[in-house]
Amino acid sequence: MTYQPSAQTFGASRREILASVTAAGLTLSFAVAPKAAAEDAGAKALNAYVRIAPDGVVTIMAKNPEIGQGIKTSLPMMIAEELDVDWKNVRIEQADNDPKTFGRQFAGGSMATPLHWDELRRVGAVARLMLINAAAQAWNCQPGECATTPGNVVHKASGKSRSYGSLALACADVATPDPKSVTLKDPKAYRIVGKPTPQYDVAKIVSGQPLFGIDVKRPGMLYATFAKAPVFGAKVAGADLDAAKAVKGVRKAFVVDGDPNGLAPPGALGTGLLPGVAVVADSWWAARKGRDKAAIRWADHPTAQQSSKGFAARAKDLAAAAPQKTTRNDGDVDAALKGAAKTVEAAYAYPFLAHAPLEPMNCTAEFKDGKLEIWAPTQNPEPGRQLCARTLGIKPEDITVHMTRCGGGFGRRLGNDYMVEAAWIAREAGAPVKLLWSREDDIQHGFYRPGGFHFFKGGVDAAGNLVAWRDHFVTYGDDKGAASSAGMAPTEFPSRFVPNYRQDVSFMALGMPTGPMRAPGSNALAWAHQSFIDELAHAAGADPLAFQLKLLGDKPTVGEAPAIYNAARMKGVLQAAGEMSGWAARGKLPKGQGLGIACYYSHLGYFAEVCHVAVSPAGEIAVKKMWVAADVGRQIVNPLGAMNQVQGATIEGLSHALYQQVTLADGHVEQSNFTDYPLIRIDKAPPVEVKFVITDYPPTGLGEPALPPALPALTNAIFAATGKRVRELPIRPETLKA
Repeated sequence: MTYQPSAQTFGASRREILASVTAAGLTLSFAVAPKAAAEDAGAKALNAYVRIAPDGVVTIMAKNPEIGQGIKTSLPMMIAEELDVDWKNVRIEQADNDPKTFGRQFAGGSMATPLHWDELRRVGAVARLMLINAAAQAWNCQPGECATTPGNVVHKASGKSRSYGSLALACADVATPDPKSVTLKDPKAYRIVGKPTPQYDVAKIVSGQPLFGIDVKRPGMLYATFAKAPVFGAKVAGADLDAAKAVKGVRKAFVVDGDPNGLAPPGALGTGLLPGVAVVADSWWAARKGRDKAAIRWADHPTAQQSSKGFAARAKDLAAAAPQKTTRNDGDVDAALKGAAKTVEAAYAYPFLAHAPLEPMNCTAEFKDGKLEIWAPTQNPEPGRQLCARTLGIKPEDITVHMTRCGGGFGRRLGNDYMVEAAWIAREAGAPVKLLWSREDDIQHGFYRPGGFHFFKGGVDAAGNLVAWRDHFVTYGDDKGAASSAGMAPTEFPSRFVPNYRQDVSFMALGMPTGPMRAPGSNALAWAHQSFIDELAHAAGADPLAFQLKLLGDKPTVGEAPAIYNAARMKGVLQAAGEMSGWAARGKLPKGQGLGIACYYSHLGYFAEVCHVAVSPAGEIAVKKMWVAADVGRQIVNPLGAMNQVQGATIEGLSHALYQQVTLADGHVEQSNFTDYPLIRIDKAPPVEVKFVITDYPPTGLGEPALPPALPALTNAIFAATGKRVRELPIRPETLKA
């Protein structure tokens, strides 16, 4: 394959992803059910993904977790297109975790479309060819004499026709074609791919039918809560378990010794099981009351010495000292700054963030006769299965993981700590158990988007060219490197586009866990870098859009795989965003209003965004509209789902900038619920106009790359409206007062 996953961590490592890819693509199962198994009255399985019933209804398996990104719809659309069926006759089922059959199953990194675009179309094409071959055998003709119309095989010369349903059983006697040998459709002939299609589960969601992990019920099921220390990793010093057990409905209460070092980020080889106290009861409310009565005492822990205020002070000290590491050094930055016509110096800071999906962490587990069965809303099921096996000391093949729909994930469900907690508690309880975290648990025990600090200095020459850039990046980590999702690649834009460029890094030790969040790394780096580029544009007296276009230069691409940056594609979306928003007429806006622009490349997608904002004399911010131009290649699989993804990511980015922060005090998270960790509300969410710029490149994912440019587009618009720079997030309206 020519695709390269992002180097940024999103739960599955680059090595894990590439291990699932062969020279011809993903290793997929095209096994046909044996004839004996096919001779029942039910549907016939043509391969691991496709079953066809006698009435012509086609059931397609959705291999990856559905977290709201619409992949349960778009991946089967690829199969159905090449199978040549009517979408109205398609039914979709969520596959269980089964890596032997389906390969790597995960939701992260916006990789579902790039990894499966060719392979899943071939799944459908293979099934279609099997049906053609079965019909040809029945008609004693050559397969080349046959064609398909939706749901039927036809003999072109005679006009004879057989439905897929009538041919499905006969496919047991048909050899499975080599997937590499099948001919795929010309995109001009698509009837399903490229057509706006509602998410498959919409009717069930709006009518409240059980789909999510939180909905799972099992016979004899109990409910559990699991209390962990406010200070990350602290052990249980004591608990009044008798008081907990005295609560009506409580069945068991016990201490879990766990692993104080079990805060391994998603994808790492930790146990995932922290020390804590479990309470199991007939109802969740009884379990919660028992937990409250347990009067848990926690042991001292070194992380109690850490705080957000302390990190901010330490970052300033580190910035004033020599950096611990230089990760890129092009040209002579010091000389270029000294010779620049104008220089700008600025410090940017952004906070930790919690994922806060609307469905809190939960998992249902049943341990019986040495085997474990799990129902989990996970983005990363196979690592969860391995984690449970390792922690419980059982074989992975003795664990079955059923994937439920996730009520949001944004990267949080790449880690499976809640899964291993439920498994451990179910084994101790001796009954099926549903573990359900409270909202407070969810916000105070995540894998947080790491905060960070950038100390910039840049210079422009007399012609308005960006000639020097220095960034001392102060982040979290140790001598082994950055904490999970806290790093920055040496190819971060505008690296390679500035002749004199230096990137320095210093680290601060951190006791709280961090991990990937929607557009890992990029969600913060884009804000800092694109904001400072806007500062330099104004210092040069240049139009920020023109400055960005000039900075991108004349070369179509820069760098080599896997770190190629396509400047021509970025120019294309910048120009499109300018045209969509009426950028050239921005000077006619009323006082207190402004447009800001930003662009960013991440997860294989090129995005440019313009924000229109109004700021009142009291500093109140109203985002009036966003325009987004996106280049994700030559094919939009599901335009409706794609539009939803871009709009949702853009609005989430605005929420990050306007409202959200996690602060650490005495080693624990201060925020606990939506009262002090607010999400953007519908009355504050602006209309988002989206344009897809179609280019002749392989299609890529959409779940993440629209988010990063939203933040700097907003803060750059605030500067245009007020003349005041936002260099610290979240935005504080009091600093914008006239």
